[in-house]
Amino acid sequence: MPSSNIVDTTWVQTQLQAGANLAIADVRFSPKEASYGRNAYDHGHLPGAVFVDFKADLTDPAREHGGRSPLPEQERLAGIFGGLGIDLDTPVVVYEDVNGPAAARLWWVLKYLGHEQVYVLDGGYSAWTAAGLPVTTEVPEPVSKTFNPILKPELLVGIEEVRSATKNEETVLIDSRDANQYLGLEAPFDPIAGHIPSAVNFFWKDSLTETGNWKSAEELREQFSGVDPSQEIIVYCGSGISATPNVLALEEAGFRNVKLYGGSWSDWISYPENPIATGKE
Repeated sequence: MPSSNIVDTTWVQTQLQAGANLAIADVRFSPKEASYGRNAYDHGHLPGAVFVDFKADLTDPAREHGGRSPLPEQERLAGIFGGLGIDLDTPVVVYEDVNGPAAARLWWVLKYLGHEQVYVLDGGYSAWTAAGLPVTTEVPEPVSKTFNPILKPELLVGIEEVRSATKNEETVLIDSRDANQYLGLEAPFDPIAGHIPSAVNFFWKDSLTETGNWKSAEELREQFSGVDPSQEIIVYCGSGISATPNVLALEEAGFRNVKLYGGSWSDWISYPENPIATGKE
């Protein structure tokens, strides 16, 4: 299996042709159209791919705290993945239309549940079809498996850890949103603009090349050159979704102590006592 978390179309096609034990998960999603992912999947998908409903399967309804896209309980996630024919011994390739937060979120969720062989298809469905590779409308009938999570709590932090991080010089907080949201110039998804005090800004899309592919490990190391690899790194965004591409990028760059603030900015501002920063740090 690859040492990278990111694989290309050639690798996936080779695995399929060899009849490898490989699960492929289609997690295409649009926040503007609830039925988009399912419709796209029904129109055509990679051979053998199962469909993961991003909103229904990878998020819970919002509550008072926990952010706009809370992480479901591990028991529910285990049931979903097991029903799709995925267990901890089944290598998984995840994809969406292009490189974006949905595939990275699914990658991270599986990693959090203890899966060690999860890969993101670079360029997603668009790269697959651009290469002229076969697609199908046939819906597979996976054999259910038992997914027994081996939870990795060290990959996830909550409000108290982030509060401590704002006062701890040994921890780096990374805000994955675009510059305007970080600076507090606009808040398109939340009622309060700004960022968590002490956080530095690395927009997640900056981890992609001009063609939309993932940058190389060397390029990503250069991008995050101001971050000390020996420090704890906590990554957040608006709701814990678009932070996951940065988690993926940091891992590709060789950072090992990387954690996700699951509730992210939308959780932080749900506590009136939490301070808000604007402008550059």
